[in-house]
Amino acid sequence: MTTRVVYQTCDTPHGPLQVAATEAGICRVTIPGEPFEAFLAWIERLIPDADLAPAEGELDDACAAIAVFFDREPFPPLPLDLRGTPFQCAVWRAVLAIPFGETRSYADIARGIGHPLASRAVGAANAVNPLAFIVPCHRVIGADGSIKGYPGGVIDRKILLELERGEALTRRPQRR
Repeated sequence: MTTRVVYQTCDTPHGPLQVAATEAGICRVTIPGEPFEAFLAWIERLIPDADLAPAEGELDDACAAIAVFFDREPFPPLPLDLRGTPFQCAVWRAVLAIPFGETRSYADIARGIGHPLASRAVGAANAVNPLAFIVPCHRVIGADGSIKGYPGGVIDRKILLELERGEALTRRPQRR
Protein backbone atom coordinates (compact mmCIF):
# COMPACT_ATOMS: atom_id res chain seq x y z
CA MET A 1 0.00 0.00 0.00
CA THR A 2 1.24 3.49 -0.79
CA THR A 3 0.69 6.85 0.87
CA ARG A 4 -0.53 9.57 -1.46
CA VAL A 5 1.56 12.71 -0.98
CA VAL A 6 0.90 15.88 -2.92
CA TYR A 7 3.22 18.87 -3.05
CA GLN A 8 3.10 22.45 -4.23
CA THR A 9 5.42 25.43 -4.43
CA CYS A 10 4.21 28.49 -2.52
CA ASP A 11 5.62 31.93 -3.16
CA THR A 12 6.56 34.08 -0.18
CA PRO A 13 8.16 37.52 0.13
CA HIS A 14 11.36 35.65 1.05
CA GLY A 15 11.40 33.17 -1.81
CA PRO A 16 9.54 30.02 -2.78
CA LEU A 17 9.00 27.09 -0.44
CA GLN A 18 7.54 23.60 -0.78
CA VAL A 19 4.48 22.23 1.00
CA ALA A 20 3.57 18.54 1.07
CA ALA A 21 0.50 16.82 2.48
CA THR A 22 -0.97 13.39 2.96
CA GLU A 23 -4.68 12.74 3.31
CA ALA A 24 -4.19 13.32 7.06
CA GLY A 25 -2.79 16.83 6.63
CA ILE A 26 0.28 18.91 5.91
CA CYS A 27 3.40 16.88 6.63
CA ARG A 28 6.24 19.08 5.33
CA VAL A 29 6.91 22.77 4.78
CA THR A 30 10.38 23.86 3.75
CA ILE A 31 12.09 27.14 4.47
CA PRO A 32 12.52 29.52 1.52
CA GLY A 33 15.55 28.54 -0.50
CA GLU A 34 15.76 24.96 0.78
CA PRO A 35 16.84 22.78 -2.14
CA PHE A 36 14.10 20.68 -3.73
CA GLU A 37 16.41 17.67 -3.42
CA ALA A 38 16.42 18.04 0.39
CA PHE A 39 12.61 18.21 0.33
CA LEU A 40 12.46 15.00 -1.73
CA ALA A 41 14.99 13.28 0.54
CA TRP A 42 12.81 14.07 3.58
CA ILE A 43 9.76 12.55 1.84
CA GLU A 44 11.73 9.43 0.89
CA ARG A 45 13.10 9.04 4.43
CA LEU A 46 9.91 9.68 6.42
CA ILE A 47 7.32 8.36 3.98
CA PRO A 48 9.15 5.60 2.10
CA ASP A 49 5.92 4.34 0.48
CA ALA A 50 5.02 7.81 -0.84
CA ASP A 51 3.24 8.14 -4.15
CA LEU A 52 4.36 11.73 -4.77
CA ALA A 53 2.44 13.95 -7.17
CA PRO A 54 2.01 17.66 -7.80
CA ALA A 55 -1.04 19.10 -6.03
CA GLU A 56 -3.79 20.29 -8.28
CA GLY A 57 -5.24 23.01 -6.08
CA GLU A 58 -5.33 20.76 -3.00
CA LEU A 59 -2.74 22.87 -1.19
CA ASP A 60 -4.01 26.31 -2.13
CA ASP A 61 -5.38 26.77 1.42
CA ALA A 62 -1.96 25.94 2.88
CA CYS A 63 -0.25 28.43 0.57
CA ALA A 64 -2.86 31.06 1.48
CA ALA A 65 -2.24 30.38 5.19
CA ILE A 66 1.51 30.84 4.68
CA ALA A 67 0.84 34.12 2.87
CA VAL A 68 -1.33 35.26 5.81
CA PHE A 69 1.53 34.43 8.20
CA PHE A 70 3.94 36.59 6.22
CA ASP A 71 1.35 39.37 6.41
CA ARG A 72 1.87 39.20 10.20
CA GLU A 73 -1.22 37.19 11.12
CA PRO A 74 -1.48 33.84 12.95
CA PHE A 75 -1.99 30.71 10.92
CA PRO A 76 -5.60 29.63 10.56
CA PRO A 77 -6.21 26.05 11.76
CA LEU A 78 -4.74 23.54 9.32
CA PRO A 79 -4.83 19.74 9.42
CA LEU A 80 -1.35 18.44 10.19
CA ASP A 81 0.31 15.06 9.77
CA LEU A 82 3.23 15.19 12.23
CA ARG A 83 5.94 12.71 11.25
CA GLY A 84 8.55 12.05 13.92
CA THR A 85 9.26 10.12 17.08
CA PRO A 86 6.69 10.26 19.90
CA PHE A 87 9.01 12.67 21.78
CA GLN A 88 9.43 14.93 18.74
CA CYS A 89 5.68 15.00 18.13
CA ALA A 90 5.07 15.88 21.80
CA VAL A 91 7.54 18.77 21.48
CA TRP A 92 5.94 20.00 18.26
CA ARG A 93 2.43 19.85 19.76
CA ALA A 94 3.68 21.91 22.73
CA VAL A 95 5.30 24.41 20.38
CA LEU A 96 2.04 24.70 18.43
CA ALA A 97 0.41 25.90 21.66
CA ILE A 98 2.72 28.94 22.00
CA PRO A 99 0.60 32.00 21.14
CA PHE A 100 1.47 34.10 18.10
CA GLY A 101 4.12 36.69 18.96
CA GLU A 102 5.09 35.05 22.28
CA THR A 103 8.06 32.88 23.22
CA ARG A 104 8.82 30.02 25.58
CA SER A 105 12.15 28.57 26.64
CA TYR A 106 13.42 25.11 25.78
CA ALA A 107 13.12 24.35 29.51
CA ASP A 108 9.45 25.51 29.52
CA ILE A 109 8.67 23.10 26.70
CA ALA A 110 10.59 20.26 28.39
CA ARG A 111 8.67 20.77 31.65
CA GLY A 112 5.38 21.11 29.78
CA ILE A 113 5.75 17.69 28.14
CA GLY A 114 6.79 15.99 31.36
CA HIS A 115 10.54 15.76 30.67
CA PRO A 116 12.00 18.59 32.79
CA LEU A 117 15.63 17.62 32.10
CA ALA A 118 15.21 17.37 28.33
CA SER A 119 15.88 20.97 27.24
CA ARG A 120 18.61 19.89 24.80
CA ALA A 121 16.37 17.16 23.38
CA VAL A 122 13.66 19.80 22.85
CA GLY A 123 16.23 21.81 20.89
CA ALA A 124 17.13 18.74 18.84
CA ALA A 125 13.46 18.08 18.07
CA ASN A 126 12.99 21.68 16.96
CA ALA A 127 16.07 21.43 14.75
CA VAL A 128 14.32 18.77 12.67
CA ASN A 129 10.86 20.37 12.70
CA PRO A 130 9.34 19.39 9.35
CA LEU A 131 6.72 22.16 9.36
CA ALA A 132 8.64 25.43 9.17
CA PHE A 133 6.60 28.42 10.37
CA ILE A 134 3.49 26.28 10.98
CA VAL A 135 5.05 24.54 14.00
CA PRO A 136 6.61 27.79 15.22
CA CYS A 137 9.91 26.55 16.64
CA HIS A 138 11.21 30.09 16.11
CA ARG A 139 9.18 30.96 19.26
CA VAL A 140 11.40 28.72 21.41
CA ILE A 141 14.34 30.59 22.91
CA GLY A 142 17.01 30.14 25.55
CA ALA A 143 16.14 30.37 29.25
CA ASP A 144 18.11 33.63 29.37
CA GLY A 145 15.90 35.10 26.63
CA SER A 146 18.55 34.79 23.94
CA ILE A 147 17.86 33.53 20.47
CA LYS A 148 19.59 30.22 19.93
CA GLY A 149 20.45 28.42 16.69
CA TYR A 150 17.81 28.23 13.98
CA PRO A 151 18.30 26.70 10.54
CA GLY A 152 16.30 29.48 8.95
CA GLY A 153 18.41 30.14 5.89
CA VAL A 154 17.22 33.35 4.25
CA ILE A 155 14.82 34.14 7.07
CA ASP A 156 16.06 33.70 10.61
CA ARG A 157 14.40 33.44 14.01
CA LYS A 158 14.86 37.12 14.87
CA ILE A 159 13.10 38.17 11.68
CA LEU A 160 10.23 35.75 12.34
CA LEU A 161 9.76 37.01 15.90
CA GLU A 162 9.87 40.65 14.74
CA LEU A 163 7.36 39.81 12.04
CA GLU A 164 4.97 38.23 14.57
CA ARG A 165 5.33 41.06 17.04
CA GLY A 166 4.61 43.68 14.39
CA GLU A 167 8.05 45.22 14.88
CA ALA A 168 10.11 46.83 12.18
CA LEU A 169 12.47 44.24 10.75
CA THR A 170 16.07 44.87 11.81
CA ARG A 171 17.15 43.76 8.37
CA ARG A 172 15.47 42.50 5.25
CA PRO A 173 15.85 38.79 4.58
CA GLN A 174 17.86 37.95 1.49
CA ARG A 175 16.02 36.19 -1.32
CA ARG A 176 17.80 33.20 -2.77
